Amino acid sequence: MGVDQVRKDQWHLSFLEATEAQQISRGKGVIVAVPDTGVEPHPDIRENLLSGTDIVAGGSGDGRRDGSSHGTGMAGLIAAHGQPGKIGALGIAPEANVLPIRTSLTDQDGNSDDLAAGIEFAVRRGATVVSVSSVAGPNDRLRRAIEMAMRANVVVVAGSGNRPRDSFVGFPAAYPGVIAVGGVDRNGIHAAVSVTGPEIDVVAPAVDIYSTSIDGKYRRGTGTSDATAIVAGAAALIRSKYPHLPASEVAHRLTATAVDKGPPGRDDEYGYGVIDLVAALTADVPPLGFESVSAPSTTAVAQPDDGGGGATARGLATLGVIVAAGVGWALVVRRRRRSDDPPPRVSR
Repeated sequence: MGVDQVRKDQWHLSFLEATEAQQISRGKGVIVAVPDTGVEPHPDIRENLLSGTDIVAGGSGDGRRDGSSHGTGMAGLIAAHGQPGKIGALGIAPEANVLPIRTSLTDQDGNSDDLAAGIEFAVRRGATVVSVSSVAGPNDRLRRAIEMAMRANVVVVAGSGNRPRDSFVGFPAAYPGVIAVGGVDRNGIHAAVSVTGPEIDVVAPAVDIYSTSIDGKYRRGTGTSDATAIVAGAAALIRSKYPHLPASEVAHRLTATAVDKGPPGRDDEYGYGVIDLVAALTADVPPLGFESVSAPSTTAVAQPDDGGGGATARGLATLGVIVAAGVGWALVVRRRRRSDDPPPRVSR
């Protein structure tokens, strides 16, 4: 694959209107941690690649080695800056910095303790977004690491898992407060590879996704790993534009502005819908918990699906997006349906 062809093959960029979004925010000042197989300093991303760490057994170094290409690919989807002449791979947040953390040798041999150690390292090093494109067993240390990240105001994004290997939403995506990501294809339809379940929050492109690889080459991937990295890039755009916004409100922006798909409201295939980069950066999103005593409950945009009141991506993402009857609130963000709106940008 020629370097001049890669940008053309990155269909997800036009699908998500990344060019328009990057005129508003490019992720500057944000550190995105990538606990994965390591990240090689590919020409398209090396300017954004920090020195990280190697946590795998017997490993040593700064996380900038990758034997499988998975981590390098995820990093490219998040923050690749490409090369002069608009060639090479471009990430969603091309001015964000990537913190590489080698927690596994391949994308299928993750260790829960190593992943936990990677998240702990990310928090200590000042990452404000953690992108987990893998699933692992839900042991106590990993739970504590995720909770540590949340207490530190870190956005944690994780892939739901891939069929047929996975049959339900894996951990840490299934943990409350983590943004659980599923996938769609080029037509914005649920990707067959993407696991479904009540934990899904949002979806993003996950089929034939082109990005950086090892040895200066490029890769094509299919799975929720790719969708997760794309959503992590979106979170970086938001954190850069709204640096004082709490992590829970970043998740809220992603879910409240997503383009609804499938049955009305949240569903197990699409969650709250396909991420909309431009809307997430520009919409007037009422804060979490906002409501007016004069507004009937039936005007809520969507009901929380888990019945809980905790500050989680699933439990609070759409709470408070309510029209205050008689007060004149202009609701900019509402669930957009194909049946009552012009075709949404992400459904081309």
